[in-house]
Amino acid sequence: MTLPRSPSGWTMAVFGALAAALGAVGLVSPDAQLSLLGLTAPGERGSGDHTSAFVTASSMAALNMGVYYVLAALADWRAFFRWTVPFRLLTCTVFTLAVTTGRAPEAFLGIAAWEGLGALATGTALWGQRRAAPGRGTVRT
Repeated sequence: MTLPRSPSGWTMAVFGALAAALGAVGLVSPDAQLSLLGLTAPGERGSGDHTSAFVTASSMAALNMGVYYVLAALADWRAFFRWTVPFRLLTCTVFTLAVTTGRAPEAFLGIAAWEGLGALATGTALWGQRRAAPGRGTVRT
């Protein structure tokens, strides 16, 4: 079995595995996913209620994204790791703003923290790896 080869790769692999697992949960049980997000699943859906469609779409995206992250980690694709850091910080910011403006429940702060802390962990690992190899020129991407 192949494992990530770098600290930054491990941060990506862990995030990817969690994202894929949570995506699978949402595909298998949309109501369980809503519960994990702090949302109440409606007992009976009315006409025009597309909650399950949105849970399915976001869960499929999470599953795919998780697999991409794991594959990138196994390939030690550090350029990809770097690209994720600002966008994960953006996601943290958007979800935090969604909570503070009343568009999302407080449970979304957990998602914001997960994204923000994950981005910082990956960024810190990349920075540490770059510092550890000063005589080798640029870090392999």
